[in-house]
Amino acid sequence: MSGLGGLNKSPAGLVVGLVQLQLPVVETPAQLAMQAERIVEMVGKARRGYAAMDLVVFPEYSLHGLSMSTASELMCSLDGPEVAAFKAACARHRIWGCFSLMERNPQGNPYNSGVIIDDAGEIVLYYRKLHPWVPVEPWEPGNLGIPVIDGPRGVKLALIICHDGMFPEMARECAYKGAELMIRTAGYTAPIRHAWQITNQANAFQNLMYTASVCLCGSDGSFDSMGEAMFCNFDGSVIQQGGGRADEIIACEIRPDLVRDARVYWGVENNIYQFGHRGYVAVAGGAMDCPYTFMQDMVAGEYRLPWEAEVAVTDGTSCGFAAPMRKYGGPAAEPVVTFKTVHAA
Repeated sequence: MSGLGGLNKSPAGLVVGLVQLQLPVVETPAQLAMQAERIVEMVGKARRGYAAMDLVVFPEYSLHGLSMSTASELMCSLDGPEVAAFKAACARHRIWGCFSLMERNPQGNPYNSGVIIDDAGEIVLYYRKLHPWVPVEPWEPGNLGIPVIDGPRGVKLALIICHDGMFPEMARECAYKGAELMIRTAGYTAPIRHAWQITNQANAFQNLMYTASVCLCGSDGSFDSMGEAMFCNFDGSVIQQGGGRADEIIACEIRPDLVRDARVYWGVENNIYQFGHRGYVAVAGGAMDCPYTFMQDMVAGEYRLPWEAEVAVTDGTSCGFAAPMRKYGGPAAEPVVTFKTVHAA
């Protein structure tokens, strides 16, 4: 059920729109400003086209394109003119919006960041991509964790970015912290099509959680992004899917109340619960230990694969980036900006 592609909305539902934005070319500050205005225009298109829409989502790289440039004059900040324009557009059209930006980082390489802005024009979610798509992307690894917020119409909402979604632990963290809808924004190109589809579905099913995922679309003369917006139900089925038409908005109604029912009342395949309560038929409450060696080793700072010494690509030199000399500084002691988040009880 998708509310006829978002045209209808039940009292318990919310309508989300995924913008298959045309892949831009952004090489100068003037082009950056023009692309920000283009995104603002698309916010208006979303509101005009879907009166019931609650949240409009733009892909990763929708502001900067796929150049991977780290030039300072092209980088953005939360208090910069691009984000100010997005905030004003959300307030003007009374709609929530999810936006991408490459964020200036005085301490090192820029962050690949995402923000969600509410219908009053306030930033309510701020996320830095945890898993840049190495060796292609030069971005600093995120250090703010994965925030989960109270989104439009009360949905528990999380945002991850592109390659993040290839790691099942990312979706599990979102759900563990309460997310009923996980947004995944991306700039992927066609070779990733199959992995894109199966991970969006698996992330939904394994966590009894809706996933809403969207890529850039079209060509910039060098790369071809694939669009292919997807809404996956919490049982893993695809309930709405786009193709390759640039600037098309794929919309869908989702029902967080049904996620809540499944998480409470499902016995078979309630995997998000059963993961921490193994074999509860045999032992009271189930086993709640951590039998996973990779988790234990990561917490101890000793994560190492049996074939670690043989891994051939371990920096970005194959993609033209200098080998890094600086070590990771660890999670931020305090978020740069603090917003209200929700956590699992």
